[in-house]
Amino acid sequence: MDNQITKPKTRIQWITLLALVLLLAAPLGIFGVQMVRAADPYVKNVLSLKGDSVQGHAIFQINCAGCHGLEADGLVGPSLQGVSKRKSRYKLIHQVISGETPPMPKFQPSVQEMADLLSYLESL
Repeated sequence: MDNQITKPKTRIQWITLLALVLLLAAPLGIFGVQMVRAADPYVKNVLSLKGDSVQGHAIFQINCAGCHGLEADGLVGPSLQGVSKRKSRYKLIHQVISGETPPMPKFQPSVQEMADLLSYLESL
């Protein structure tokens, strides 16, 4: 009879411990991913520079406006108005350079050009 009383208690403890581990693993995993992303030399160099939004606008007009519209308000591609409120700086850089979301092409501007483009995107 004693054994039956302790089994549910042990199960509850295991479930509680598992829930605690999962709650701790999620933030640590996110932090780890952010650290790996920040270690990318290209991203690190882009983020270390001060971008020029006027120059970024020119880069946007040449490379992006055909799909995202002259004022980044959408055309074939989505509107980018307020995009920096929806995506982190890293995610914006990754979106531009990765080519992971067709039909957007893979595009790797110089570090300064990316900093300028990022500055422009953050001004929208």
